[in-house]
Amino acid sequence: MAAGPWRRPTEELDPDAAISVRGLVKRYGDRAAVDGIDLDIRRGEIFALLGPNGAGKTTTVEVLEGFRDRDDGEVRVLGVDPATGGRRWKADLGIVLQSGAGDSQLTCRELLQAQASYYPDPRDPGEVLALVGLTEKAGARGRTLSGGQRRRLDVALGIVGRPKLLFLDEPTTGFDPEARRQFWALVRELRELGTTILLTTHYLDEAEALADRVGVIAHGRVLEIGVPGELGGRGLAPAVVSWTEDGVRRTAETATPTAFVRELAARFPGEVPDLAVSRPTLEDTYLRMIGDRP
Repeated sequence: MAAGPWRRPTEELDPDAAISVRGLVKRYGDRAAVDGIDLDIRRGEIFALLGPNGAGKTTTVEVLEGFRDRDDGEVRVLGVDPATGGRRWKADLGIVLQSGAGDSQLTCRELLQAQASYYPDPRDPGEVLALVGLTEKAGARGRTLSGGQRRRLDVALGIVGRPKLLFLDEPTTGFDPEARRQFWALVRELRELGTTILLTTHYLDEAEALADRVGVIAHGRVLEIGVPGELGGRGLAPAVVSWTEDGVRRTAETATPTAFVRELAARFPGEVPDLAVSRPTLEDTYLRMIGDRP
């Protein structure tokens, strides 16, 4: 999915977008937590919203979910103003917060059956349990689940109503590496089913692995929106070539790493010792953008 450097959208809202925002402002006293955000999220994409604590991410998402009023700007979520969204609109949203029903005395199946009863056309609870990999835990009480299983249950509760748009707030906090990758596979599967996903995360590798596009927010403003590999000019940044020669570790920056490695290889009879070629990671780019690089 190609995208160049972020440009401020046109003034009109995008009627085809899952989420379209123009000039969003939310103030707390004299402080603007959100200070004129413009944003479009396409239907069917995974969009990651990145930013340090206090950047305005949570406030922005709460406005989009209809939980918090805004002070200025225009917002449409699935074509509806969240400030006036009714039950039919809310039934099209799935929301997975950082804490869920994991401590419940109810079983996984009972929790899903109760949640499904709120929606006009819910998924079958058994189907949802299978989708999130909890079939064998259908009769287990929420409080007996592991951390990763509880998070899967949170997602199951968020998708049982067949949402068109799913909000995932820090979904893999506390996961071990294997559980994180299993969860990523689930998120991709939901996208394949047609669900638009707005993800907030502090894990930059998670954003890079999942997101079609990412937006970086700081001080209540969007700094840039783009595909992870191109954000902040990352795709055009020089490559760093490292190798060992005469017992010394050497590095060089180059805009043409293929040609550089070819020339380097000609100096050695076999493999270039300890050869490595790298470009700035998404984390490198993100820290530079928000000004937190040491």
